[in-house]
Amino acid sequence: MQLTIQAKGENVNAISYLLSKNPNNLYERRVKDHLVRLVYHELSETSLVVTIFVTPNALALVQNDNALDITHYINDREFAASSIFLSLIRSALGTALNGKPKEQYIEWVAQAFSFSFEFGPIASAMTNEAIKELFQPLGYTVKIEALNNDHRARFLTLSADIMLQQALQHLFVLIPVLDDYKHYFIDDLEVDKLKRYGEGWLDTHPMKEFIYKKALRFSHLYDGNTAPQNVTRSLNTLRYEKIVETIKILPRKSSIVDFGSGEGKLSSLLAYVKGIDELLAVEPSEAAMKKAIKRFEGLEDAFVTPKPTWGSLFYYDARLQHKDVIVLCEVIEHINEERLPKIMALLLTQYSPQTLIVTTPNAEYNAVYELDEMRHDDHRFEWTRKQFQEWCHAMNRNEQYELSFTGIGNQHDSYGQPTQMCIYTKKEENV
Repeated sequence: MQLTIQAKGENVNAISYLLSKNPNNLYERRVKDHLVRLVYHELSETSLVVTIFVTPNALALVQNDNALDITHYINDREFAASSIFLSLIRSALGTALNGKPKEQYIEWVAQAFSFSFEFGPIASAMTNEAIKELFQPLGYTVKIEALNNDHRARFLTLSADIMLQQALQHLFVLIPVLDDYKHYFIDDLEVDKLKRYGEGWLDTHPMKEFIYKKALRFSHLYDGNTAPQNVTRSLNTLRYEKIVETIKILPRKSSIVDFGSGEGKLSSLLAYVKGIDELLAVEPSEAAMKKAIKRFEGLEDAFVTPKPTWGSLFYYDARLQHKDVIVLCEVIEHINEERLPKIMALLLTQYSPQTLIVTTPNAEYNAVYELDEMRHDDHRFEWTRKQFQEWCHAMNRNEQYELSFTGIGNQHDSYGQPTQMCIYTKKEENV
């Protein structure tokens, strides 16, 4: 499995900065027991040739905890440029794929170069003409070389004047479309990744329907209109989604603190929000943090990697001052009520974020669940909507913040929604 990138013309040596790989060093890493190498064959101001290739461990494809989901006893997976290949090289190409080199090289992200991309072998039932129809609308000249008479295994060379990030995003969407097999489970994150990599070109592609159908191979994620279908989601998921959507539209969101981050589920979703440069997952429990670290290690193509940070709401931590957003998702109800005023003073006065988001259960909704007690044994209290709103306003002692309230989950005519959320937004004069 290999991908060779060639470029000709002025300043092509800048591509090494976009790749964030030193041409004087051999890049060599083990990923899930497979060896990934990147090597420069040529590099000057006017010419570049670099190859990234994988030497697979055939046994690792089918054995141990790192095994990939291979259902064929005899298969082409260790040879074909496929979703497996992309998953193994994604980390090596992550800087270029996300367009985030060091700041002094950021101008080259938007620079088009005269590129050719040779990759393969691909194992595809698609005809040569169908393959060309995938790439030609994107401006590529397509050359196809068959390795045998039945054209089952082929190498592709794509040539175009194009930005590196854009070309890599094309490849990461379309190589799995070419392949007849996808090795990992396709979930909602896969839909999000398709949208991110397809931004600006996929919706206008003449084969859009075909691309979506091949990329999202499970019907519960595809409804024929290139949109994920509605499925029943847990309240926990709805909470995380609401917080993520709230943060997405904030004007300032480059630095985030997820307080009481637990196993890192919310932080993992926030890692895919464009515009976040720093994401601190703050958690006092060592056991939960270990699980979060494992979760973060599995994130692919995130805009930012969450940073596991030991911390507590009971202690001042200078690292958490003046962040754009602090989130307390289902945290306050686990703390004795009499201790909360000091904690809120610490958050709003000393840490002083631009936005503070707080969620907590709505006690009124317990009637819908037919509960006579609190929802969790560790909850110290659960408030009605009126109690929560009064408390939030009382905590805003210096009136430096505007407050807004909303609910999360299924709406009941009498009892509202199961989760309530307050958003503290710093007033303009206090920014």
